[in-house]
Amino acid sequence: MSERILIPLDGSKLGEAALHYVEGTFSRLAPGEKVEVILFHAVTALKHDVDVRGGGVGGTITVPYTESELEQTKSETMEYLNEVGEGLINKGATVIFRVAVGQSPAEEIIKAEEEVNADLVAMSTHGRSGISRWAFGSVTDKVLRGGKVPVLMVRAG
Repeated sequence: MSERILIPLDGSKLGEAALHYVEGTFSRLAPGEKVEVILFHAVTALKHDVDVRGGGVGGTITVPYTESELEQTKSETMEYLNEVGEGLINKGATVIFRVAVGQSPAEEIIKAEEEVNADLVAMSTHGRSGISRWAFGSVTDKVLRGGKVPVLMVRAG
């Protein structure tokens, strides 16, 4: 079993499939071995739409988040990571929480993989194929192809 596992999370229940898999597996596969889990979330929505109606003008404009909005988002994300990491902590894992801000979740995950010196990346995959995979892309696939360590893909759902 790997000693340092990076688990990227997107805040969804589907995205937590790998977390629950690792939580239920590592103590059985490596009893007594020290396991460090890094729960990671990439904040990538750096812009948001604002509705501007009135005065004869209608529609929306896209504006970047302010520093305080980003800090609030990062704070809420850390709360989420702490909450979902409780099960791992209760099973004896050392858990580290990381939040990154960037344009691409896959790129941020690959950077984090290198920064934390991960032995394994465990992540959920939504199992999209065909048109939906083409339209939405596959973060898991990009990490699998662009990273340097093994990737455990857990089918969500």
